[in-house]
Amino acid sequence: MSKIGRTFPGISGPKRILVTGASGGLGSALARVHAAPGVSLCLWGRDRARLDAAADQCRALGSAVEVRSLDLADGEAALDALRAEDADMRFDMAYLVAGRGDTRAPGQRIESAGLALRLGQVNFSVPAAMASELVQHMAERGGGRVVLIGSAAGQHALPFAAAYAASKAGLARYAQALRIAAAPLGVSVTLAAPGFIDTPAGRAVPGPKPLLLGADEAARRIARAAMAGKGHFVTPWPFAALRVIDRMLPTGLRARLLRGLAPPGG
Repeated sequence: MSKIGRTFPGISGPKRILVTGASGGLGSALARVHAAPGVSLCLWGRDRARLDAAADQCRALGSAVEVRSLDLADGEAALDALRAEDADMRFDMAYLVAGRGDTRAPGQRIESAGLALRLGQVNFSVPAAMASELVQHMAERGGGRVVLIGSAAGQHALPFAAAYAASKAGLARYAQALRIAAAPLGVSVTLAAPGFIDTPAGRAVPGPKPLLLGADEAARRIARAAMAGKGHFVTPWPFAALRVIDRMLPTGLRARLLRGLAPPGG
């Protein structure tokens, strides 16, 4: 029995699951949360070696696993691959985890145009398009679950991570709109907005990381929220409180505080 089965006893969990970003720490942890006999997983990721390692872990837990190595910067290729995979597996749940957390390079005052373009594609445009495609297919089959991975950073105008914060903010608004449209069709859409997660990619980002969550714990919390049908899930909870505080601050004070959050050298 998967961890989801133990969390929701008596409730049948999803059996055909797509996880993008499965070569990363959170994506692979989400795959393991669901891995169990009778569950088929389709894992996507950029790093083939880490992707194969994640697949082996899930197979050891009893799942049938297929893998695909690709970069979501090519949106049309990603959509073509999604259509082909869904025609074969008929996904009843999808975690769209893939994204990049790049910030302003040391010594730069403003992020590069190239970084803004890439993060807009990988963090917003492509996962939004994939979510829309999945909802349409799931609705035709009578239901399903789509989980988009945002970030607590999307709640704040971070001057050293403008493209990252903006792309996650855009994804949050898109998820909200898609959730409203998809609910009458029997498809739930969840936006998970975690704070700092202890992954190799996260450790590479300089600066303090308060309320750090382990990848496995973050995955369990997100999976529980998705299975419960929550629309917007922020974890740990203090990040939800920070969102309220941010909106209450005077504009000038907010700007000074956000500038002060820049990591050393950023």
